[in-house]
Amino acid sequence: MARGKARSIQRRQLDARKKLWPELSTDMLWSMDNEGWVALPRLMPLMMSIMDDLAGKGVPVSRTYLELWSRVRIEENFIALSRPGEMAFHAGFEGQRAMRTWKDRMHRLADLGFIGVMGGPLGDLSYAVIYNPYYVIKRAYLAKKVHENKWQALAIRANEVSAFDLDDLDDAGNFITDDDDDDAAPAAPANSKPAPGTTRSPAKPGASRIVRRAKPAAK
Repeated sequence: MARGKARSIQRRQLDARKKLWPELSTDMLWSMDNEGWVALPRLMPLMMSIMDDLAGKGVPVSRTYLELWSRVRIEENFIALSRPGEMAFHAGFEGQRAMRTWKDRMHRLADLGFIGVMGGPLGDLSYAVIYNPYYVIKRAYLAKKVHENKWQALAIRANEVSAFDLDDLDDAGNFITDDDDDDAAPAAPANSKPAPGTTRSPAKPGASRIVRRAKPAAK
């Protein structure tokens, strides 16, 4: 979107807001100029609904995922899980089973491919990384595990907000690369199992690729 067009839309939105709430002061609103913010995909609510579907009835994982996301710097997508009790409480788990439930949800997120976890000084959940959720959901859809109506909603809304991550994977769930990428690695076996003591994670970028051919110029 051109910068001038974006400013024009913003002016219209602010004008509409002023008409509806004439007494509204900016001091009453949140501002990203303040500290305490984290980047969040516009489709996060729908993604959370899909991941709860994938986890199965009665074991929602989205609150645990959102709590983890709120702690990660997007530039790193990595976090040391040094406050598990606090993370469990912030995710909504209380009582004697709080930690057990939080650990269960973390392992489910890892099994689904939304995160990767690694053991260390705090046990099997010492470190975590967050993978691109668009890729995880597309692969789940290709495996016929995502409801069609939610997939369609995700694809349409992603296009509206210019999030084209879904286009990075082909119809087999492999990464699409440019013609000049010559270091493609062979695909991992479809039914490969993680090594003992490790957690399954989605294919890493470059693990399975095809070549995107440039389209001829329109005549």
